[in-house]
Amino acid sequence: MTTREELIRVVLDLSEEEADTALRLIDRRDPLARRLDRAPTEDEEISPEEEAAVREARDEVASGAPLISHEEIKREFGIT
Repeated sequence: MTTREELIRVVLDLSEEEADTALRLIDRRDPLARRLDRAPTEDEEISPEEEAAVREARDEVASGAPLISHEEIKREFGIT
């Protein structure tokens, strides 16, 4: 039996909790990417008002309106 086949056999015998722990130990992806992958799918509809606000913001950016940087916003709200 190859190492890979043995690993598959061991994994198939794990409980869900053990599998979760093992996956966290061997998964090489960024921790944030793993959490995002496991996050529930957004299931709320976008309201017409929200859609209009997004369209307006995109139009402003496309027209060359001045943008506020992330750093400027953090300074304004006293976030370090």
